[in-house]
Amino acid sequence: MHVVDDDASVRGALARLLDGRGWSVFAHASAESFVSSHDPEAHGCIVLDVAMPGLDGLALQQLLARNGELMPIIFLTGCADVPMCAGAMREGAIDFLTKPVDEEVLLAAVERGLERDFQRRSARERQHTAEERLSTLTPREREVLTHVMEGRLNKQIAADLGTAEKTVKVHRARAMEKMHVRSVAELVRLVERGRPDGSA
Repeated sequence: MHVVDDDASVRGALARLLDGRGWSVFAHASAESFVSSHDPEAHGCIVLDVAMPGLDGLALQQLLARNGELMPIIFLTGCADVPMCAGAMREGAIDFLTKPVDEEVLLAAVERGLERDFQRRSARERQHTAEERLSTLTPREREVLTHVMEGRLNKQIAADLGTAEKTVKVHRARAMEKMHVRSVAELVRLVERGRPDGSA
């Protein structure tokens, strides 16, 4: 959990609030400080001020997005306007809150941010697992599995590929073993969930 705000009193109050709820909190006086010290693989979310000297909150959001980083952002600002809010939300912000912020509203936004972080990272892990297993297949095994996922029978696959049905059975068995699945349904779930837009 990160708090990024150049106002020391606000930064301290936010850190105490979040720490009091049991979250590990890292407080940063600037966006540059956050960039130089945070771990992109760490779980959590960012409570981020908008107006800061140097790299401001919106610029930090864009930088993280370009780098493919997943950590969700909750914006805090004392001077919001509609275009600013709309732009931040369009880029994936969890919420855009004004100072002084209601504690319960902020805490609810943080909970949503942490849930989104968990879901995104879980999806990325599923994608990595699927890609890793698919990479162990031979071109022919991958070809056979593509037909299997389309619901085709072994003899139909054999006819399509111009090979013997028993050969298809061997490729299919080996591919299923490498994918660590026992049924076509499991195979489809693994591959579908392994896609970047795969659902849980």
